[in-house]
Amino acid sequence: MTSTAPTARQPSARPQASVAQAEAQIASSVIQAGSVTAAQAFGGLPRWLQQELRSDHAGEFGAVMIYRGILAVSRDTSVREFADSHLRTEQQHLALMEEIVPPAGRTRLLPLWRLMGWLTGALPALFGRQAVFATIEAVETFVDHHYQQQIVRLTPEGEHGPLRQVLVDCQADEVSHRDEAASLALHKRTVLLRLWCAVVGSGSAAAVVAAKRV
Repeated sequence: MTSTAPTARQPSARPQASVAQAEAQIASSVIQAGSVTAAQAFGGLPRWLQQELRSDHAGEFGAVMIYRGILAVSRDTSVREFADSHLRTEQQHLALMEEIVPPAGRTRLLPLWRLMGWLTGALPALFGRQAVFATIEAVETFVDHHYQQQIVRLTPEGEHGPLRQVLVDCQADEVSHRDEAASLALHKRTVLLRLWCAVVGSGSAAAVVAAKRV
């Protein structure tokens, strides 16, 4: 790996505190209409949307573990700054999903997600910053597409408009993470790294399918 790299920068120009407050208000409006509980609100959603949100929750849980895995292994200052910044955003996303998706509605595979997410961050961290940045680019490319597939099925003016906005805001953060990782990663990659990124992308897709069903 090269010995120099740009210092990781903040992925979004939006102040983190204001983003968290705005998204929390949106999530609150989704699940706290009158005396409706989170479980009742979630249970009243179309089945397809329940499944998508269950996979979103699992994905954000996995994302938190990816960055924890990176931080557990990497001693590169630029990588640690990158991971620490993104971890805070993913923790906000997970908190939102935990408000929207009640415990009974979550996938039963979270213990597996904990391990696989951590390994997805820790393994590339063993090989240096370029492996980390390439991995995050691959993960976030998939997440962008996954959120977009849900967003296009919801309308801003429809009954699920506030929920759609939560997904739009989360997607914007993930795109920012992807773009930052891409700007820090080298375009020329080894065959092994390209293969790893392909595995990460296909593994993410398989994880979504599993989270929807179990």
